[in-house]
Amino acid sequence: MTPSSSNSPANGTAQAWATLGGDPALLDRVAYRGGGSLPARLPVMELARATVAVCSLAAAELTARRRGGPVPAVTVDDAAVTTAFLSDRLVRLDGVAPTTFAPLSRFWRAADGWVRTHANYPHHRARLLGALSLPPDAGAEAVAGAIGERSAADVEESVYAAGGLAVAGRSRDVWAKHPQGAAAAAHPLLRVDRLGDDRATRAAHGLAALPCTGLRVLDLTRVLAGPVATRTLALLGADVLRIDAPQLPESPDAHNDTGWGKRSTLLDLAAAADRKSFEELLALADVVVTGYRPGALDRFGLSPEALAERRPGLVVARLSAWGRYGPWAGRRGFDSLVQVATGIATTEGEGGRPGALPAQALDHGTGYLLAAGVLRALTGQHDAGGARLVETALTQTAAWLTGSLAKEPDGQQAAYDAERRLVERDSPMGRLRHALPAVGYEGGPADWARPPGVWGTDAPQWVDGTV
Repeated sequence: MTPSSSNSPANGTAQAWATLGGDPALLDRVAYRGGGSLPARLPVMELARATVAVCSLAAAELTARRRGGPVPAVTVDDAAVTTAFLSDRLVRLDGVAPTTFAPLSRFWRAADGWVRTHANYPHHRARLLGALSLPPDAGAEAVAGAIGERSAADVEESVYAAGGLAVAGRSRDVWAKHPQGAAAAAHPLLRVDRLGDDRATRAAHGLAALPCTGLRVLDLTRVLAGPVATRTLALLGADVLRIDAPQLPESPDAHNDTGWGKRSTLLDLAAAADRKSFEELLALADVVVTGYRPGALDRFGLSPEALAERRPGLVVARLSAWGRYGPWAGRRGFDSLVQVATGIATTEGEGGRPGALPAQALDHGTGYLLAAGVLRALTGQHDAGGARLVETALTQTAAWLTGSLAKEPDGQQAAYDAERRLVERDSPMGRLRHALPAVGYEGGPADWARPPGVWGTDAPQWVDGTV
């Protein structure tokens, strides 16, 4: 039975489903099973349940369109949801745990408050040290000294100007008055809109075992929300090909977590031969998912409008950290930084020191929402054709978490056994442990069809060999 009280799991699911433009009558197909826990002051477990629920319901809805018959029932299992939201921390390669954050990715005490930096990648570390006038081999002690002499706002602006990543800690009230915070609050959690006025469709029709069978997805995303979305589409039967630039490194741990069901290739869009390969792939694509900062791909003719003009009937999904509006529209960002800017870190802190959510919940939640948006766009195409644009941002998910999303009584969260939701499989990299998918519906897939391959080593072609 679906609960109906304002503080029930159904409340958050109903909010997200309405944002997706879903039929409210379908909410009766969703039931909830307790037994998981993401304890926090903010309603993190509610966010996790709701985003998995609407993604599962959107998958069930598309399944019904393609198979015929009623929409399959959805059961949201708290243990599965909790484990899935911690998947990046629970993944193991030959028993070795991942490195979640590099030494210079952390909170620092500034002269007037706190700053959070992100330096997991070598180029981000180099830019951070350069902005602080420190040598390339500087360590945490030197960084602490440099930041401690400056205001948090000064560190934020100077590191950003150097191409690095640093955000000053803010309270939720301060963020609400910030131009970027106000802009985020004025936008919906997610948008699914028609793109242009064409009636073409690329959505696969006819009977299919899985809702995305026969669909080709170009994955132009990086850590973490975008890969979670495309990993979900792969689970549901899509042929997902991730494309990365050769000059941009990827975390092996992140790939081991989010590469399930997908293939991975390297293409430099600035090189003529690689650009030709990309255009051939695009000519046969049904969905393009992008996760780079706004405008970064436009110079390659990859804006949604340009893509839809070249490929009528395409579904374009794009996400960013801060949104495509406001003074921070062009900034890079990660989940940990969005938590700090939006006041989440202050809310979750103790004794004057900022804290963090129990999972990268903005990333995971936004990833499931983006996948749900793609699935709803495909359902709309099945009915009426036409290109679609799906768009969201981490900061919009943060606004939902800190705003209208209701928190359940603490007693509804419980300890759980993660081991029953973890499995091991052989992969080209070694023995991989991973979290089983939380997205599902009656008769749906229980696991991905294939483990990740070695990052960047697949041929730039679709699974049937066409380019």
